[in-house]
Formats: sequence, C-alpha cells, structure tokens
Amino acid sequence: MQLSTYLTPFKSVVLGTMSENGYPFSSYAPFYYDGISIYIFISDIATHARNIQQNPKASAFFIEDESQTQQIFARKRISLQCDVKCISKNDTSFEPIMEAFVSKQGETLTMLMDMGDFNLYVLTPIYGEATFGFGEAYNICGEKMNELVQRTGDSGHK
Repeated sequence: MQLSTYLTPFKSVVLGTMSENGYPFSSYAPFYYDGISIYIFISDIATHARNIQQNPKASAFFIEDESQTQQIFARKRISLQCDVKCISKNDTSFEPIMEAFVSKQGETLTMLMDMGDFNLYVLTPIYGEATFGFGEAYNICGEKMNELVQRTGDSGHK
C-alpha cells in the first residue's frame, strides 16, 4: 500500500515542533505531498517556523475528522517523524514544487509567494506509523518512506 493513497484527501497537516526551551509545540499548515516528501509554505513569524529553523525536525500528523467515524478510538491516523530543510526561492526545485502546491491548495497560495517572510520547507519522513482502526496498524517504510507494511506483534518505535 502506498502512503499517497491515504494523504490525498487531506489539505493540512498537524505539525509538532520543539521550542528552544524544550517544550513541544503543535500547529498546522497546508501541505503538498509528492509521493516522497511533504512540503509546507509557512511564515517566519509563525512559531513552528522558528522552531524548525532552530531544530530541523518535526512530526507530521494526519487524522480523520471526528465526524467520519462512530468510534472515536478508531480514527484513521498517520504520524511521520521528519527531518526538515528550507528550500531557497533560488533553488531550481522551488517553482515546480510551488506550482504543484498551488494546484492542490488554490490561488491564495500564489498571493503568499510574494511575501518575503514565507518560506518553503521540505519534511522528509525518516520513520512513520499509521493506524486505520482496531488491529490495523502499519509501519511506514520502504526506500522512499512511502510504503505501508502491516505490523505483526510488537515492532517498537525508533
């Protein structure tokens, strides 16, 4: 199973970052997923941007809307632990990524591209897990960290 199948319906990702004082911080951002990496376009004014600039690691969390399930404990969810890197506006990959991002998120993103405090970040998954209901737990692995492999027994965490 491919991770992209499950991420396609989502328009935003819940981000977990670490502040300079060592406390976790949760927020969210619109994202684009290319089948390998997650891209976010956020303002340097935002706390999560400052956090990933100081500590370039983040968790990316996707969770099914509560209204989509009758069992609150069985919500579909994906959690990815990621390394983070800023992509310069001068980088050759910037424009193609932003074009795909705008295609997914809409023209509002185009307006933000001209604002100097917004930057594109790539979140590269290094570990992940997914749960799609009771007994449906998966590790996310593969060469491109985009394959779901069903867990058997206690596989532990990294």
